[in-house]
Amino acid sequence: MTASTDLILTGAEVRTLDPARPYATAVAVRDGVIAAVGDERDVRDWRGPGTEVVALDGAHLVPGLVDAHSHPVWGLDMATGTDLSGVRDLAGLRAALTGADRTEGWVIGFGLDHNAFEGRPVDRALVEDVLGGAPAFLRLYDGHSALADGAALAAAGVTGPREFSQRAQVVCDAEGRPTGHLVEHAAMQLVERAMPRPSYAARRARLVELLAAMAATGLTGAHVMDAGDAELVGAVAEETVLPLRLRFAPWCMPGVTEAGLRELVAAQGRGGRHWVVDGVKFFMDGTVEGGTAWLEHADCHGQGTEAFWPDPEAYTVAVRQLHAAGVRTATHAIGDAAVRHVLDVVAGLGPGAAGRHRVEHIETAPDALLPRFAELGVAASMQPPHTGYTRADGTDEWSRRLGADRAGHAWRLRDLRDAGATVALGSDWPIAHYDVRSVLATARAPRGAASTGPGLTALEALEGCTSHAARAAGEAAVAGRIAVGYRADLTAFALDPVESPADELAEAPVRLTVTGGYVVHRGK
Repeated sequence: MTASTDLILTGAEVRTLDPARPYATAVAVRDGVIAAVGDERDVRDWRGPGTEVVALDGAHLVPGLVDAHSHPVWGLDMATGTDLSGVRDLAGLRAALTGADRTEGWVIGFGLDHNAFEGRPVDRALVEDVLGGAPAFLRLYDGHSALADGAALAAAGVTGPREFSQRAQVVCDAEGRPTGHLVEHAAMQLVERAMPRPSYAARRARLVELLAAMAATGLTGAHVMDAGDAELVGAVAEETVLPLRLRFAPWCMPGVTEAGLRELVAAQGRGGRHWVVDGVKFFMDGTVEGGTAWLEHADCHGQGTEAFWPDPEAYTVAVRQLHAAGVRTATHAIGDAAVRHVLDVVAGLGPGAAGRHRVEHIETAPDALLPRFAELGVAASMQPPHTGYTRADGTDEWSRRLGADRAGHAWRLRDLRDAGATVALGSDWPIAHYDVRSVLATARAPRGAASTGPGLTALEALEGCTSHAARAAGEAAVAGRIAVGYRADLTAFALDPVESPADELAEAPVRLTVTGGYVVHRGK
């Protein structure tokens, strides 16, 4: 090797995920890519006068971990106000709201578990008496529903039901008065527009802080399932190094026009250092708990038989047009009917669609659908931490709505891998915490409704955040393994993420995180 390198990591137990050389002890980086993979005796040949050498002293180096489904920019708005994720029942919710801080007079909360309502309908009457007349907007954990009190509804001018181009609802009582339960994005946005919004400076500071915290868990990238904020991200990327690579997939919603589709196509490839627009995100349904998952048969409340796109054929047409323009797609599909429809649409695109489309979430799916993922080359993007919102005894809202049979098909990570599918893993932050160590651990030991079946092996979980995440993004030739010519995205743990027990991995110290050749986190 003649040219010197920028960074050498030495003294490591390197698990490369490269079949040509599975293990090594040293890695060299030049110009943001891996320049050499070898042993300690090779280091002197790589070193130059400007080379930084980091001794990892036995740490375990793996390809940089990627969250395959996250919202680190949009989530800044979603995860504001009082954190209600620890609330377990109605009494706890009322207590949390009684002492909640006000933001310009509003009570804003996030992360509220559906199970906190203890089986009752989501209704402002349950909490209004503790709010002192303040407008309140409480996001439920799923990101697809919220509870607004009367003052908030009045501030937004919401006095009754509304019609939307997408499947959304302002829930009303028998007299047509809003209960405060807002289901899906279009309904929630009615009140969100009236709420106080953080300043640009505050959002910028929070973004920088958030990305650094994500990197501290070992993350080097995220597949961002929304448009984000190009102005904000671009400004931060020009001023400093983004600790994570961010791949944005802006939304395509029902009612999209030809001009709207052209704009989505034109947006592809825009970006800067460590960020890019690549792909488009669709919604085929909503959530089980909200009654908006699209199911082959109604849930136990008689809901769930309609798609998010009132005309599913319009979704089909939009996907076809984007595919013809070379655009990758990712579709939110939680219920079995939603998953089936997406697979049917990809099947209709022909053999050229393999490896270019993916399905997000897949919370319940029958046996017959599983082999189709590998047959069609459709990636399964799944979020193991979501299993924590369910209970093994079936008493949670998710399980009760689906019934025992469909709840028994929960988060079939193991079955999809066995069927040959690409299974990429993520957190869906802020729906679940972004800590990638928890994603890895929970993939191995799913919780709640999914706990009765086996999870992934430790190696498969690691692949879900590395090589399989790269496949799902169409980046398998440049990311997901430690090999010459691949991106210098690297994560070093104090423990071996494959040999360590899942519970220990969830708390494993992160020794180093490298993104694009930049050391973005140094641990102890």
